[in-house]
Amino acid sequence: MPSAALHTTNASSAAWRHPVTRWLIMLLLVTLAWDASGGDLPLMQWIGSPSGFSLRNQWLLVQVFHEAWRQFFAGLLLLMVVWAIWPVRWNQQRLAAMDLPRRERWTVILLVMLSLLAVNLVKHNSLTSCPWDLQAFGGGARYVSHWTLGQADGGSGRCFPGGHASSAFAFVGLCLPWLAPPRTAHREPAAGLRWLAFLVLAGLTAGATQTLRGAHFPSHTLWTLLICGSVSWAGWLAARPWMAKT
Repeated sequence: MPSAALHTTNASSAAWRHPVTRWLIMLLLVTLAWDASGGDLPLMQWIGSPSGFSLRNQWLLVQVFHEAWRQFFAGLLLLMVVWAIWPVRWNQQRLAAMDLPRRERWTVILLVMLSLLAVNLVKHNSLTSCPWDLQAFGGGARYVSHWTLGQADGGSGRCFPGGHASSAFAFVGLCLPWLAPPRTAHREPAAGLRWLAFLVLAGLTAGATQTLRGAHFPSHTLWTLLICGSVSWAGWLAARPWMAKT
C-alpha cells in the first residue's frame, strides 16, 4: 500500500478511536433516546398551560439569559478575530495557553461560522413550529414531530433546532486545538476540557432558558449541540493536514 494511502487509513482509524468521536456517538444515542421517549410534549405541558407559558416574558430569562447571553457570544467571536490576527507570540505567561499557530486560530473561527450556518440552514428549511405556537399552549399549530419530514403543522415553522443554544454550542471547536492538536503539536488537554465544559454548560443554559419560555423543546437543544459538535469535528479533521504544515 502506498505511504500516502497508508497514512490516510491510519488517520481515519485514529479519528474513529478518538475520544471526541466517542463523545459525539454517545450524544447521538442520548438524543435519539430522548426523541424515542416522546418526552418533549409532556415536559412542555408541565411547564406551560393552555393559556401559554408564564415565563415567556420573564425579565431575567429575556434580558439576561437571552439578549445579554447572545451579545456576550457575539463579543466572544469578535475577540476571537482579534486573537486570530494577534502576533504569534504572547507576552504574558498567563496567556501562553492561547499561543496557537495562526492557521489553527482561523480554523476555529471558520468552524464557529460553519456551525452557525449549519444550524440556520436546518432551521430555515424546518416545518416544525415553536411550542408556544401550538394549540396545546394557546396557538394555532398542532404538534408534529420533527421526524415527520415534509409535513407542516399549520404554524410558522423554522423552529428546529435551537438557534439561541447555537450561540454557545457553535464555539465548541475552540476546545479542539487542545483535545486534538495537529500531529506536529503536543498540548495538555486540560485547557480544551475547560473550554468544552464551559461551552456545553453555556449552551445548555441557553437551551433551558428557551424551553422555560416556551420557545424550544429540549430535543431542539440536543440536536443543536450534535450539529455544532459534528460540524466542528468534521471540519477540524479535514483541516488537520493543512494546520500541521505550520
